[in-house]
Amino acid sequence: MDKTWKKMYQLTQSAQNYRQISAHMEAGGVAAAVLSTTGKIYVGVCIDTACTLGICAERNAIFNMITNGENEITRVLAIMPNGKTGAPCGACREFIVQLMEKDYRNIEIMVDYESDKIMKLSELTPEWWL
Repeated sequence: MDKTWKKMYQLTQSAQNYRQISAHMEAGGVAAAVLSTTGKIYVGVCIDTACTLGICAERNAIFNMITNGENEITRVLAIMPNGKTGAPCGACREFIVQLMEKDYRNIEIMVDYESDKIMKLSELTPEWWL
């Protein structure tokens, strides 16, 4: 495993901090990092709400990247509540595909950090609807 994946994992672990924000909101159950094409790592955590207006960690990390003036990613890593890594949900996959319509296929997703299993977004989302 290369040092960039390790750094993404460390930053994601540091960001993951489950907490109850209010009776109807919690955050940090899932944390994610995205690697931009410039080599910068952006992190985000999930924010879950009772009314479903929350956001996944992967999209939160991408929003952080966009807020900082970038709009292309090459890698995604997410740590689930059980401490394992996993693939983005369907909504996050769709968001990433729309973000990078022409270049999404080669984005690397860390599916299983322990076994160093990496998949391309094209394997997880083989036939995009557009």
